[in-house]
Amino acid sequence: MRKLFISRVLAAFLFVAGPAAVVSLPAPAVAQVTAFKQAVAEAAARDADIAAFYRQTGFAPLWTGPGDADRARRAQLFQAIRAADNHGLPVARYDPEGLMAILASVRTPRDRGMAEVEMSRVFLKYARDIQTGMLIPNQIDRAMVREVPYRDRTSYLTGLAEAEAAAFFRALPPKSMEYNALIKEKIAMERLLQSGGWGPTVPASSLKPGATGKAAIALRNRLIAMEYLDRTSTVSYDADVEAAVRQFQVDHGLNPDGVAGEATMNQINVSVEKRLQSVLVALERERWFNTERGKRHVLVNIPDFTAKIIDDGKITFETRSVVGAAREDRPTPEFSDVMEHMVVNPSWYVPRSIVTKEYLPALKRNPNAARHIEITDSRGRVVNRGAVNFAAYTENSFPFAMRQPPSRSNALGLVKFMFPNKYNIYLHDTPAKNLFSRDVRAFSHGCVRLAQPFEFAYELLSRQEADPKAHFHSVLNTGRETKVDLKEPIPVHLIYRTAVTNARGHTEYRADIYGRDAKVWNALSRAGVVLGGVRG
Repeated sequence: MRKLFISRVLAAFLFVAGPAAVVSLPAPAVAQVTAFKQAVAEAAARDADIAAFYRQTGFAPLWTGPGDADRARRAQLFQAIRAADNHGLPVARYDPEGLMAILASVRTPRDRGMAEVEMSRVFLKYARDIQTGMLIPNQIDRAMVREVPYRDRTSYLTGLAEAEAAAFFRALPPKSMEYNALIKEKIAMERLLQSGGWGPTVPASSLKPGATGKAAIALRNRLIAMEYLDRTSTVSYDADVEAAVRQFQVDHGLNPDGVAGEATMNQINVSVEKRLQSVLVALERERWFNTERGKRHVLVNIPDFTAKIIDDGKITFETRSVVGAAREDRPTPEFSDVMEHMVVNPSWYVPRSIVTKEYLPALKRNPNAARHIEITDSRGRVVNRGAVNFAAYTENSFPFAMRQPPSRSNALGLVKFMFPNKYNIYLHDTPAKNLFSRDVRAFSHGCVRLAQPFEFAYELLSRQEADPKAHFHSVLNTGRETKVDLKEPIPVHLIYRTAVTNARGHTEYRADIYGRDAKVWNALSRAGVVLGGVRG
C-alpha cells in the first residue's frame, strides 16, 4: 500500500521537462517546471558534485520523473539501503523510512525538487560507502595510511543515469573473492551468535596433552562446538583433542605443535561476537582496498606474519615474516606501492630516528659502542669516533649519519627488496633467524623481515632470468652492494586483516597485534554498525 501511495503522490507531479517540451507548455506548467528546477538548484547548491551533475542535465529529474527508468532507480535505491546491513553497513545511516516520508510529503513542484536532491544525496553516500568504505583509515590510526581509491562522486550519478538501475547497483560492492567469502562468513557468524555461540570458554591459560579435569573437558567441548572435533565423551586431553588443537593452530596462524599454550588458548577463547566484529572490520578494509592489485603482486598481511607472491589470484610463493613491534614508533604501516628493484649485499643506512633515539645515548655513555656501524659525515666520509664529543649533541643537533657495511651480520642480511616510499619501509633478509619460529613475530622497527629471502628473490627473478638462482648468487658472491632492477615492477600491498580467507575458501582468524581492528570496530560501531544475530 505504501509503494502504491507514493507512486500516486509522485504521479501527480512527475513529468519530463525537456527544453522542447517547455516551449509548448501552458504558463502554469512552465511555472511548475521552473519551480522544480529552482528547488533542485537551491538544494543541490550545498553539494558541489550534485550541483555539477544537475547543471549538466539541465536540472532534469533522475529519481522523481514519471518514466520506468526513474521508477526503477527509486526502487533499487530503497532496496539497496534497506539491505545495507547485509554488507556490514548501518541502515540507519541512509534512513530509508525518513527518505520515504519525504517522498510521501511531496505536494508541490518545489517539494519534488527538494526530494529529488535528497535522493541523490543518500545515493551518493551509499554508493561511496559500499564501494570504498564509509570510514577514513588515517583518521582512525595514523599508521593506516592506505590511499583509498575513491571514485569521482559525479560519476556515480552520470553512470546511474546511463545504466540499467539493477545492474548498476549490483556492480557497486567489491567483486573480489575475499569480499564474497567474508559476506558468507558474516552470515555464518550471525547464525552462530543467534544460536548461542561456542559455549563456555576454557578456564585455563594453557593446557598440555594428557591433562584431565574441568579445563580439559571445557577444551574438548569448545573444540566440538567449533567443529574441530567430532562428538566424544573423552575427559582428557587425548590424541584426538591434540589433533584438533593442531588443526585449530594451523587455521589461526600458530605453530601447530598440538599444545594449547597461551597464544593458542587466547585464540580458542575468543568469542563468536569478537570474530563477527573481525569479519565486519575486514569487509570495511576490503572496501578500502577495492582496486586492481596486479596480476602478479606481493601481499604482506601484517597480523598473519606472512609475505606472499600472488600470480593470477593464486599463491605461488609464501614465507614467514617478522613485522614492526607493537610500540608507538615501530608498527608496520598499511599502504601499497611498487617494488622496482632489490639490493644484494646491502648497506644498512640507519634511520635517523634510530640514530638519535638508540645509538646516540649509547655513544654518549661509550664512544666505542656499536663498533660494527660506521659514523659518517654529510659527505659520507667515516668519522673518527675519538674526535667527537657525543655528549655535546642532542637528538636535533646531532650532525652525523650511521651506516653498517655489507656483511652476513648486517641488520638487513644479504638482500633487501625496495618499493621506494616515504615511510622508509621495505622487505629484507635478517641475521636474527630465531624469531621466525615464534607464534607472534612483531619485533622489527617497522620493516618486514623474510624467513626465506633468497627463495623470495629467486621467484621475483623467475620472470626475467633463465636461471634465477644462479644469477642471484653470481651477484651475491661478489660481496659488493649491487642494485638488481626488476624488469617488470611488482605491486606490493601491506594489509592488516585479522579475518582472512584461505585457499579452500574458509575464513581463518589472527590476533589484532596492534589493536587497529579494535579501533576500526569502535568507529564502525559509532557510525551505527551493529552485530546481527545478537539476542536481546
